Amino acid sequence: MVHRMIFWAGFGLATRAWSLGIERRPILGRNTLWGYPVFAAIGASFGYWVQGVDERQQAILQERKQAILDKRARRAARQQEQAHGEPEAAAH
Repeated sequence: MVHRMIFWAGFGLATRAWSLGIERRPILGRNTLWGYPVFAAIGASFGYWVQGVDERQQAILQERKQAILDKRARRAARQQEQAHGEPEAAAH
């Protein structure tokens, strides 16, 4: 979880530096230093949100995977019962 927050915080810092570079303003000037923590916090917040989205999606995928596996197991058991049941019914 922390690695995504750190990545997006770094992305926010890089975005701030890039925006100042495009404007041709000093990257580490006294008047521009306040923006770095703001951009890093916004980026870290986005990373935290993305982590939550990923966890919810993984939980949904696990539930669906388990439902599919259960359905396959029931189907295989039903087919096995039918396969074993037919020869006995024909013998009578």
